[in-house]
Amino acid sequence: MTNSHSRRTFLADFGLGFTGLALGAMLAQDGVLKANEPDAWLPPNGQPHFTPKAKSVVWLFMNGGVSHAESFDPKPEMTKYAGKSISETPYADTQDPKRLNRREVAFNVELRQKIYPLQVGYRKYGDSGIELSDWVPHMGSCIDDIAIVRSMWTTDDNHGAQTQFHSGRHMLDGEFPTLGAWVHYGLGSLNDNLPQFISMGNREYWNAKDGHYLGPAHDAVPIRIDPNNPLDYGKPSNGQSIDEQQLSFELASRLNRLKAIEYPNDPALLARIKAYELAFHMQTSVPEALGFQTETQAIQEMYGLDDPATKSFGSQMLATRRLIERGVRFIQVQHGAGGAGAWDAHGGLKANHTANFKAVDKPIGGLLKDLKQRGLLDSTIVIFATEFGRTPASQGTDGRDHHPYGFSVWMAGGGIKGGIAHGATDGIGFHAVENRHYVTDIHATILKQLGLDSRKLEIPGRKRLDIDHGKPIDEIIA
Repeated sequence: MTNSHSRRTFLADFGLGFTGLALGAMLAQDGVLKANEPDAWLPPNGQPHFTPKAKSVVWLFMNGGVSHAESFDPKPEMTKYAGKSISETPYADTQDPKRLNRREVAFNVELRQKIYPLQVGYRKYGDSGIELSDWVPHMGSCIDDIAIVRSMWTTDDNHGAQTQFHSGRHMLDGEFPTLGAWVHYGLGSLNDNLPQFISMGNREYWNAKDGHYLGPAHDAVPIRIDPNNPLDYGKPSNGQSIDEQQLSFELASRLNRLKAIEYPNDPALLARIKAYELAFHMQTSVPEALGFQTETQAIQEMYGLDDPATKSFGSQMLATRRLIERGVRFIQVQHGAGGAGAWDAHGGLKANHTANFKAVDKPIGGLLKDLKQRGLLDSTIVIFATEFGRTPASQGTDGRDHHPYGFSVWMAGGGIKGGIAHGATDGIGFHAVENRHYVTDIHATILKQLGLDSRKLEIPGRKRLDIDHGKPIDEIIA
């Protein structure tokens, strides 16, 4: 055994008995056999850096760009100035002081565009009296548990902004870990029978992975809402029964424990072996978590499973609650997959947003209420996010263009204040003008509630920019 891989290869190929050859090949392919090289690093010990206020995250992401003015930041002055150019309103000069690298020519074009009136009514919700659109009555009924941040901004004005919101970096900068990957990297498991990072809904190729330089072990595990086939490779292969597979794993486990005595300092290999054991346990635990037959009719109706318009997303939300109560750490749900995303209403905005909010509003409201009645909202952060907002001006006759200069997201639970509308855009929703927040401020807020210091998660040779870390939005933290 003369090369640097020999000890690990010996342990993998001999110590694991019948599974050794396959495991050894996969370890080499995954790079685990390189873990003893000088520039190697290991993840943290799975403990928070300080006392957390939350332990789980539900990340709801609307692909395509939700119109902030017709959802969580109503702008009646868009109707008042309808048909006028932006330059003819008092808000032509409320531009972002940094200009977000906007070219002067492009900005002048925007100023000449005609303002498009609001396409939906709005009203006050809850004891807090926060104004929201008529498209979100179910989320509105939960407003006293929600903190809206109305002053978000980002720099990508195309759909790479999906990646930017998840990772904090422009897609042209390269590939960077997403927030979910950092949480998965930084914290230990809440349930050894289930993956700690799950993704539901389709993801486009530019936003399909999470771990990047942290490694594929920190990618989300994709789950389908189908108890009979919830995940790829989720059933025993080669006709092997569960009992037969159980015997194989028990034998491997005994051999592993013997080898662990001889080689106690092999954390990377032990972690990979643990992943394979998790895969075995997932074959029974994931289908059980996705089985709704034990849920009452009232609960299923709360999520909209009785309505074809809400059944698909409602099933994802009910599965989310069941996974959260079973100890899954981070669940990201993508709504509206497609190259541009289902919310990308360049035309027909009213019809587009009517249908999309119909699909998600009741299920999300049901999730918030169900988590709260079960005592889970206190320890679970729920976030509703989108890649950017939509312009106050019209595009074509009845749509709105992409708008990264001011938009809204909201958060609830996990030590977040409720009944709060933080930050502001100007009167027509053109720019964020008060308490402005780049997308990584959302990341920093979530990490703080989970007890994580992002700077302590940095790895050698991968120092991040200051903006990558963001700043917690303390005004919305209880």
